[in-house]
Amino acid sequence: MGGLNLEVFKFGMYVMFPIGIMYYFGTNLDERFRVPDFWPKAENANKIPLEREEIQAELERLRARRLILRERRLAREAAEEGRRGNDQE
Repeated sequence: MGGLNLEVFKFGMYVMFPIGIMYYFGTNLDERFRVPDFWPKAENANKIPLEREEIQAELERLRARRLILRERRLAREAAEEGRRGNDQE
């Protein structure tokens, strides 16, 4: 029927067609699909403390923040209890 030349041509098409498609659609992807400012800048990202002093300072900051939030919550709950007490009388 076709002979050896046809088989070689078909084999070449089977191999080169996917490679050609991948090359055509796979090159320059960074330019095609780039989203500006997708990743945060280094100065805006969280920095993990590595030194002992930095870790201690971060722990102190977190403790102070937790205590401030606790004081606010307790004050809000006390105000709500005061309102409930006045409403029941």
